[in-house]
Amino acid sequence: MISCRNVSVSYDGKAAVDGVSFDVEAGDCLCVVGENGSGKSSLMKCVLGLLKPSSGEITFDGLSRSEIGYLPQQAGVRNDFPASVCEVVLSGRCGRHGPFSFYGKADKACAELNMERLGVTSLKRKSYRDLSGGQRQRVLLARALTAADKLIMLDEPVTGLDPAMASDMYDLLESERRSGKTVMMISHDLKSAVRYGSKILHLQKKAVFLGSAEQYAASDFYRGLRGTDDE
Repeated sequence: MISCRNVSVSYDGKAAVDGVSFDVEAGDCLCVVGENGSGKSSLMKCVLGLLKPSSGEITFDGLSRSEIGYLPQQAGVRNDFPASVCEVVLSGRCGRHGPFSFYGKADKACAELNMERLGVTSLKRKSYRDLSGGQRQRVLLARALTAADKLIMLDEPVTGLDPAMASDMYDLLESERRSGKTVMMISHDLKSAVRYGSKILHLQKKAVFLGSAEQYAASDFYRGLRGTDDE
């Protein structure tokens, strides 16, 4: 679906991403891991077309950006706009119609379904700006699922969620993948990445590991990061 070849990103002459290559295939759950400042979000923004790489190439096969649902980091989202929860979730369909078109029955049904799945139906008439951090994260994931026909891209999706809700969210993403969606997710949580991911890309500006989750879990590199006695 996506092919990245030798992608680099620079800010003020300093490399944030340095010559990274990888593929995303249909049905993957690709987890991009690494420390803060390792280039994870910059790489994802390049794939989304929000940031232009300084070099390299990103190509799509059988996928358009209108078929991608995106959950950004909560820190990068405005929280003061006076839209209702229902309006925020429904806006995930804008990529199909444009900002000034009417939403149809199928759009509204999809939004309703995803609000129910994320447990925010009771909040649908509330203003987004009045929600807690965890509620906002669930609303934004509902919006991303409403937008996604083929691919869901998530930047730290469990931020602000308690452990039980985080587990539910990972299970929901796994359900989406089993139903035919593809997932690309940024995470600081190595244990969850290994548990839920099918492939791992570990960045330190360069790709220091790219392979299956099983290969990553068995690697000396992962053991060194997690500790040899970690289960």
